[in-house]
Amino acid sequence: MTETALLQALSRQDRRTHWELVKRISLNFPTHHPQGLAFAGDYIFLSSVEVLDPPANVFDKVLSTPGRGVGHMFVLDKEGHLVRDILIGEGDMYHPGGIDFDGTNIWVPVGEYRPGANSMMLTIDPKTLAVTERFRVADSIGWTVSDAESGTIYGGNWGSRLFYSWSNNGEERDCWENPSDFIDYQDCQFAGNGLAVCSGIAVLPVPDSQAEYELGGAAIVDFINHRIVFETPIQVFSSGGHVVTRNPFALTSDVSNLFLHVAPDDGFDLHGTELLTYRAPIGKG
Repeated sequence: MTETALLQALSRQDRRTHWELVKRISLNFPTHHPQGLAFAGDYIFLSSVEVLDPPANVFDKVLSTPGRGVGHMFVLDKEGHLVRDILIGEGDMYHPGGIDFDGTNIWVPVGEYRPGANSMMLTIDPKTLAVTERFRVADSIGWTVSDAESGTIYGGNWGSRLFYSWSNNGEERDCWENPSDFIDYQDCQFAGNGLAVCSGIAVLPVPDSQAEYELGGAAIVDFINHRIVFETPIQVFSSGGHVVTRNPFALTSDVSNLFLHVAPDDGFDLHGTELLTYRAPIGKG
């Protein structure tokens, strides 16, 4: 299916769509807190952050601390077995974000675990698994996608409140405010013509309770025209109690179905991290 057809298939989904679980792969190694998901050749790439010392006062620019941690890029085979654990990041920049495969490289931002801080943009060759630093950004970048044809890199900062465009050597070309407060996009994939398919979460308070509710969803972002083309809630929950679009996300399709690939649970959740695949018909569910 073409990128245009994939976008059309997603835009036909709505809150009534029935997402059927069709595959579950348990990951039997320490996965920590997964962030991004991408498929490249025979491998599955899963970024994750291992927090050793949690950051404090993250929303206070004066009192915030970076904490300590380790960034991981897990390379898996199609059965979910760990092939390689690539350590990524540097110093206070240890938090990988959402990732994208552009046909040549896996792109991954690694930033500080607090908003308005610093990030580095890396690529990983899916054949050699070599890691290359491409450029740095004076903001906490939460995810990135790559348009290899135009040499443009797109991304969103903490909570996706700002969207960026860069050249592939880091020259900033554009920056604009997200017009939507529906959800915070966590992981995205490029879909051609300046468009990205994103998923994410908003954590909302439950009235008269200390509990929180995870609102999940997916969106199509138009970087050229500075608009959100489409958004829909996805209210499916994992065995660990998380909405499935919490972090790692990828979409694929065939002629009849749209497939949602996710890994919402952490390694220390009830059943650990599981790679889950959900299916929805191309027409409205």
